[in-house]
Order: sequence, then C-alpha cells, then structure tokens
Amino acid sequence: MALSRYWFVWGVVLFGFVFSALAAEAPIELGHRRELFVDRMVIDSINILELRLHHPRPNGAVYRFDRPWEGRYCGYATILRDGGAMRLYYRGLPESGADGSQAETTCVAFSQDGIEWTRPSLGLHEINGSRENNVILSGSAPYSHNFAPFIDERPGVKPEERYKAIAGVHRTGLHGFVSADGLRWKMVDERPSITEGAFDSQNVAFWSEAEGRYVCYFRTWTQGEFKGFRAISRCTSDDFIHWTAPAEMTYGEPLQEHLYTNQTSPYFRAPQLYLSLAARFMPGRRVLSQEQFARMGGEAAYSGDCSDVVLMSSRGGDQYDRIFRESFIRPGDDPANWSSRTNYAARGIVPTGGDEISVYVQRHYGQPTHYLERLTLRVDGFASLHAGFDRGEMTTRPLKFDGKELVLNYSTSAAGSVWIEIQDLEGNPIEGFTMGDFDELAGDQIERTVSWGGSDLGQLAGRPVRLRFILKDADVYSFMFR
Repeated sequence: MALSRYWFVWGVVLFGFVFSALAAEAPIELGHRRELFVDRMVIDSINILELRLHHPRPNGAVYRFDRPWEGRYCGYATILRDGGAMRLYYRGLPESGADGSQAETTCVAFSQDGIEWTRPSLGLHEINGSRENNVILSGSAPYSHNFAPFIDERPGVKPEERYKAIAGVHRTGLHGFVSADGLRWKMVDERPSITEGAFDSQNVAFWSEAEGRYVCYFRTWTQGEFKGFRAISRCTSDDFIHWTAPAEMTYGEPLQEHLYTNQTSPYFRAPQLYLSLAARFMPGRRVLSQEQFARMGGEAAYSGDCSDVVLMSSRGGDQYDRIFRESFIRPGDDPANWSSRTNYAARGIVPTGGDEISVYVQRHYGQPTHYLERLTLRVDGFASLHAGFDRGEMTTRPLKFDGKELVLNYSTSAAGSVWIEIQDLEGNPIEGFTMGDFDELAGDQIERTVSWGGSDLGQLAGRPVRLRFILKDADVYSFMFR
C-alpha cells in the first residue's frame, strides 16, 4: 500500500513537470499583433543585447493655463484623439484648496494637430460674470477635481454615450458620466460605481479591446486609509455600471515609491499593451528652498517635494511591468520644475506626424507660469532591443503568426546591421529563412518589410516558430506580421 502511494505521488510530480514544460513552450498567438520591446513578453533568450529605454524630446510649451478660471493649480489633464482632431481636458483652479471644492471647473481645448490648441467659447457656464469661456463643468463639486474622460471604443456603444468619464473623491466614490459630444455630461447613476479606494488623484478608465470589457485604474494606498505609499488598483466592468472588487496592482517587487497619477491607456498601435506614464512623487525631497519658490510666485507648501515620470506597461490583470526603473521624463534643468506636483504627464499618447508621437507634461505647477509641454518620440519608440558595436542576439519564445510579411521599426548606425533568422521549436534554422538567406538591413525606417531572398514567408503562417535577431549597433523598436 505504501509503495502504491509512493508511485502515485511521483506520478503526480512527474505529470506536473511535464505539464509545466509543455505550458512553457505553448506558442504565443501573435496573429497580426504589433509587439514593442517595453517588456520581455516575446523574449526567450538574450545575449549582449539589452532592452533600452528612450526618452522623449522636449518640443516646447503648447498651452498656458493663463485664464482667470485656470491658473497655477490646473491639473489632471487628458488628451483624446477623436478622428482627425484632438481634445485637451483639464481641471481649472486658480487658488489652492481642499480637493473637490466649488472653485474647481473642468475645461476643454481643441487642436487639429496636437501642437496648436484653441479654447472654444462654449457659453455653457457663467464664470466671473461671463459665459465667454471653455468650461464644461462648473458648480459640480467634487467631480471637477479629477474629471477624466475617454472615448468609448466598444462596438455598438450608444451614440449618446460615446464619451464617458469617471470622477469622484474618497467621500463620494467614483461616479460614471456619459455624453454624446464630450461637452454636455450627465451622471450615469446617483450611486457611485466604485467605492473601495482613495481616489485622491486622476483615476482613468477605458474600453479594452484586448480584454473585451471596461477597465479602471485608480488611487489606493498600500496600507489603506491614506497610509503607506500611494499605489494603484484596478477593477473591470462589462457595462460601465457594475464593477468588480478592486485588485491592487503589483510591480514585480514591493512598491517603495509613491505613484501619484497612473495615466494608463492602450497604446493605439498595439492595443493589447497598456502604457502608463506614471508620476513618481518624492514627498519631502526638497530641491528648492521656500525663498527660491516664492521668487517664482509659488506658495511655500508646494516647495518641498519633487517628481518625475516613469514608464510602466501592462497586458491586463493586476500586474505592471517595471523593467525600466529609471525616469522616463526628468524635471530637467529648469529650476521651476523642481517643485511639488509638477512634471505630471497628461493621460494620452497621440500621433502628431508621420513618424512621430507626442506625450504632454505639466510644467511649473503651482506657479503663475504654469503650462503644458509637448514631448516627442519616434513612433513605437518608448524602448528598443538595442545593440552597441558588439554583435548580440535575441531569440523569441515560440510564436504563431498570420500573414505574409514581417515588418520592422528599426534604426542602425552607418556600420550597424539587423539580421533575422526563423527557427523551428528546437532552434533549428528553417530552410529558406536562415541567417544566410536574410537580406541584411541597414538604415532607419518606421516600417520596413524584411525578406529572405525570394522565400515566401506566408508558408510559415500558423506554424510555431522562433525568431532569432542578430543586431550590431542597432535598435529594433517593434515588429509585426501582416
């Protein structure tokens, strides 16, 4: 009897090992999906190469918060692309005060290119005795504190609910709002949709094409009740009304930093990837003296902290990937950006040119010169598979793809090169797709179809394969099959 139990136990263990090995080799169903190198999702082995974070280039102020109803404490900006045009939503607040006060408004601006912005004169609300303003919410405390809109991409969404938003503070919970035009809003329900959280930040939601449901990321604290570190939790919904219980996000290791805003949204060229331009807040880390900040026009209470922007990614669920721990956007050499709660990114990553994407960051927060800065990256250029002068290689996990072409976003030096080999599951080069068959790449292109002589890539579609990249003084930012 004991011997039978012995073999039964070892049979279970052996089955577990075999099952784990098979599961580890299960191919990624890539289809036509574009993959970026912001995480290690597709990587099996890597030698000499590294994943390198790239930093956006400053392109100057595009919007100054200089109207009487805006001012030093405007905040929690959202950039939305609606067809060929763009919108900027933000909180108007000239003077500091408690979260959710009647002094707060919600404002909107329009742009055709993400560079030149105009304030529409909407006439919806009277501010300081005039309706000549761009205010879309006023006298709606506390919801203007962190009103965060998005465009609902869910198939079959009602036209009158195409725009949605969430807003609220700890005492109210998060409420949902809907709108046909993004200017005139109504609350979905007088009861809050999400009640478990602190919400003392910009909380964001969106329809996830990848998950087929609404997703909301919002402020919580690691020890609850505004204690510990500022953190992020998430919940989901099928109807934007009923939400699951919150799940606290993980970051690969215990959170030891305050993450103020999370600004999580699907990347428009790869919607299975959620990118977060999170504000890393450093309370009590003083760079400016109170006297220095006063000379800039700031209040003493906003002189003693600093912050920057970090890049995180997620593929759904309760985990962020933080392989890049360094700053994505630094405060820079302007002393006015070393004050409290400045350098917070707007939610939204938008195309602003054929080979360019833009992100936006608030600068000079709490000062009369408060403005929104535009920063740019090459398309897909958040991070790359990078090689220095020494040649290195990376082999992917098993993949299944659809299509007849492999397209790269890449860059090399004059001396650099990119080569790709296609292998079977055992790592053997497939005839016609070896390194020797590959037509070597040099140059700098956002979209380049690669080739192996005259070999037909379509014959490998649907078959599990591995890609072996060899790079020399080069970067690969993304790849996809089509």
